[in-house]
Amino acid sequence: MTASDAVELRPLSARSVVLSLLLGADPPEMAAKDLARAVAPFGVGGSTLRAALSRMAAAGDLRRTGTGYRIGERLLERRRRQDDAVRPRTRAWDGDWEMVVVTATGRGPAERADLRTRLAGLRLAELREGVWLRPASLARELPEDLGQVAECYTSRPARPARELAASLWPLEAWAATADALLAHVARVERPADRLTAYAAVVRHLLADPVLPDALLPAEWPGPALRAAYADYRRELQQQVHARVAD
Repeated sequence: MTASDAVELRPLSARSVVLSLLLGADPPEMAAKDLARAVAPFGVGGSTLRAALSRMAAAGDLRRTGTGYRIGERLLERRRRQDDAVRPRTRAWDGDWEMVVVTATGRGPAERADLRTRLAGLRLAELREGVWLRPASLARELPEDLGQVAECYTSRPARPARELAASLWPLEAWAATADALLAHVARVERPADRLTAYAAVVRHLLADPVLPDALLPAEWPGPALRAAYADYRRELQQQVHARVAD
């Protein structure tokens, strides 16, 4: 199986290249002339870059600074989620589960879809309609405003934890895709192909439930995939710094 068989490797637009570079930068800001140098190896020319920057600034994706561009407030949340995907904060698991029961009624389809996306982003899984749960192994509290639409509990399901986890998340499929991505990133060489592949890695890490080891299949590839992306992110930052320093 190849990575392209297992995941969607989306060709990166000029917008995607700019965002990938800025989301990986610290701070997430770059001078316009430095951006021009940084995107060149990925096939983004000057006129294409200028058009992309103009559209992104108008949409609020980027904010103009005195010398260049910085990620807008809306995308800072995306950066935080990306950082959490690469370096999830966990704690020892004592067998408890987080459970969120949606209690709000009379919401439209868009509101329901937004809430589902938000709960999935918190790495919860839906047991049945309106009932979401996960092992209480993440070092974070559920957002307080969830109380406006749901009741939050700590529970201990009677069902065996490994069996329950396997029913909530497609763990074998996630692992197969992660293995395919690891094989793919090990062999691609062109800068644009590597950036495309690692963008797929980030998307896949965002879907990792980050379960306790006791609930995972053997040889779980999550840590290896995170390590590969962390290495690439450092490599990319070094390459960008070298280009802009010339």
